[in-house]
Amino acid sequence: MQPLDVDEPTVVGPYRLLGRLGSGGMGRVYLGRSAGGRTVAVKIVHPHFALDEEFRARFRREVDAARRVGGAWTAPVLDADPDARVPWVATAYAAGPSLTAAVTDGGPLPDHSVRALGAGLGEALAAVHDLGLVHRDVKPSNVLLTLDGPLLIDFGIARATEGTASLTSTGVSIGSPGYMSPEQILGKGVTGAADVFSLGAVLAYAATGEPPFPGDSSAALLYKVVHEEPRLGTLDGEVRDVVAACLAKDPSARPAPGDVARHLAPEGAARLVSGGWLPGPLVERVSRSAVQLLNLEAAERSSGAVSGPVGFSRPSVGAGEAGDSGDSGGGAAPGVFGPPPVMPTPTAPGTGVPAPREGDRDRPPGRLSVSVAATSAQAGEGRRGRRLSCTVALAVAGAMAAVTVGSVFVLDLLPGGGSNDSADGGTPTPSATAPSDPGADKGDGSARAPVPDRYVGTWEGQAVAVDGNLPLGTFRLTVREAAVGEKLGTLRHTDLFGGTCDDVLTLKKVTDKQIVADAVGAEGNRNVCNQALHTVRLTPVGDDLRYESDSEDSGRPKARLSRVR
Repeated sequence: MQPLDVDEPTVVGPYRLLGRLGSGGMGRVYLGRSAGGRTVAVKIVHPHFALDEEFRARFRREVDAARRVGGAWTAPVLDADPDARVPWVATAYAAGPSLTAAVTDGGPLPDHSVRALGAGLGEALAAVHDLGLVHRDVKPSNVLLTLDGPLLIDFGIARATEGTASLTSTGVSIGSPGYMSPEQILGKGVTGAADVFSLGAVLAYAATGEPPFPGDSSAALLYKVVHEEPRLGTLDGEVRDVVAACLAKDPSARPAPGDVARHLAPEGAARLVSGGWLPGPLVERVSRSAVQLLNLEAAERSSGAVSGPVGFSRPSVGAGEAGDSGDSGGGAAPGVFGPPPVMPTPTAPGTGVPAPREGDRDRPPGRLSVSVAATSAQAGEGRRGRRLSCTVALAVAGAMAAVTVGSVFVLDLLPGGGSNDSADGGTPTPSATAPSDPGADKGDGSARAPVPDRYVGTWEGQAVAVDGNLPLGTFRLTVREAAVGEKLGTLRHTDLFGGTCDDVLTLKKVTDKQIVADAVGAEGNRNVCNQALHTVRLTPVGDDLRYESDSEDSGRPKARLSRVR
């Protein structure tokens, strides 16, 4: 948890704010306390959403729907004000880490814990589906582990973003690539069966420590979910059977959530939980955090208490470190509001929000929501101490994903977001196959040879991937005269959120019908860009150029480009 900044509210509705838990594409999450002493998680939407009346209407409806959700395995909505100048909602505060943080810090859960987890979540989803609701964003960062059992959070609120005009430019929507169902990805009708698919992926992550559909980019993740079988590793026995059934590609072949719960816990989830369901280290962590919470007091401020939320004049900054490959799965987004309300843990000086990397200083802050799960990891703990949660907030209606030809899209609202330098011990290295300077002019005129004038110039157009199902954003290709083995030009991909990745093209072959080039990520790209070598083909189509890449990691991007100069 981070202390409140001077431009942040100290009071929201009836709640005194104690600190900031995190932030995401939809807003900021604060730890609050009522006059009666109840601790809550207060989620305040970003002010620009408050200007969108369609968003307000949806927010109001979804808050009303979320209030109906109750039960032992959900964090209830306690209070909300959709009509406030900046809308907010308060939910019960759960004393426990997210599944993301627990697995990142401590590894996979034991079989007994996984059974209790699956039974509790199954019962929670069954109750929600009985109300005619669909969660649509079940993922590790939306699951909290408490002494009293698992809790599923952020019911219904996510849907307030759907169809909201202001979201078109911000790139906020629902979905985490490694945990979305195939029908969500393909933009088909979403039913409760989509939640069951996500539940299976969450249980696989809890049991193995890895997502069932691993991948280095959004496009790769989405492709694997739709077309490939899950990787369940060492998972075996009844739990494996349940997970495999949940991950069926056909929604009609998946079990109902109640059936999942009964299979894992014939006598009910409460029976499994009552005897103690968390491993010892997690019990100790939760207990210690609960004691710390009792000692929290609101920081004294020289100015008087604010009667409501104030506008945010700075980029949103989340608490803790960027969270989990489990949400690619692995990463942003926290239900839509940011990280779940996990217990604050003390951090050593200097281990808070990382400073921007040198290459990121010109990048505007906060384009994309990513789940940031607070963890107890300290600096120097190695790879487990920091994992990107890769929870990609998708910007395309019907959950069509916006992905980049060279980008994983794990930018969040933290300065320097998207970096995993601390996890890997350094900055990313460009591909070993990248030419040191393929475009350097030799000064002998050899760079003038085989490229026909037809190709030379600057071209621009919209790109897609995964057989045309995934919008990518804008490709801008610059082609110059070159000899084989020399720099042909550059490709800049600007994604739907404004992020960029550059490729350097080296001429490989010229034929009567097309030219072929090797492409590799440019030096200086963000570490979310795909640096791998791939082949690009440029083919004239009328007055345009057709761009085709064989990069499987990026979904084999294609684009029809028109000359701009």
